[in-house]
Amino acid sequence: MARNEETTVIKKYANRRLYNTGTSTYVTLENLAAMVKNNEEFTVQDAKTGEDITHSVLTQIIFEQENKGGQNLMPIAFLRQLIRFYGDQMQMVIPGYLEHSMSAFAKEQESFREQMTGAMTQTPIKLMEAQVRRNTEMFRRAMTMFNPFVAGALGDVEEGSSDGDSRANGSSAHGRDDDLKSMREQLQRMQERLEAIDAKDAKKGG
Repeated sequence: MARNEETTVIKKYANRRLYNTGTSTYVTLENLAAMVKNNEEFTVQDAKTGEDITHSVLTQIIFEQENKGGQNLMPIAFLRQLIRFYGDQMQMVIPGYLEHSMSAFAKEQESFREQMTGAMTQTPIKLMEAQVRRNTEMFRRAMTMFNPFVAGALGDVEEGSSDGDSRANGSSAHGRDDDLKSMREQLQRMQERLEAIDAKDAKKGG
C-alpha cells in the first residue's frame, strides 16, 4: 500500500476529544485506527501544550483493539515477557528489534498470506511449526542488525582502554564494558534457544 507522505495533525483536548485538523472534524480512536490501516500518517498533539502524545494514543488504540472479542494479537506469554523487559538492560534493544521484525513481516505479508492460504489443508501442528520457523528467521535478521552494533561498541571500549585517556575514564569505560558484555551474553542465550528450537524441529522432521 502506498504511503501517504503528508502528516495530519490530530489535537487532543482536555475532554479527551480528538480533532482532525486536516478534515476539521472530531474523530474517534476507531477513526485513527482506520487511518493507520490506510497508511495515513498523523501525529497527535496535546491541544493545550502542543506536546507530542502520539505514542500514548497509539498505545490506547492497541488497548481498544485488544479488548475487542476475537482480535487479540498479543499472546499472554508475549505480554508477560514484554513487561519483564521494562527496566532491564535489554530494554534498549527491544524497540529496534520489534520495529525490525514488524517491518520485515509487513514487507513479506503477501507471501505469508499465500503460504497460509496454501496451508489451510495442513494440520495445526504443521502450521505452528511453519510459524515458528518464520519467527525464528525474523529474529535472526534482527540479530544480524544488533550484533555488529554490540561488537563495534565493545571494540570502541577495548580500543579506548589502550590509550592514556582510558586511565582517567577507567571506571566509566569498565561500566560500559560490563553492560555491553551482559547484553552480548543475553543475546547469545536467546540465539542458543532459537538453535535448540531448530534442532528439535529437525529431529521431528527426521
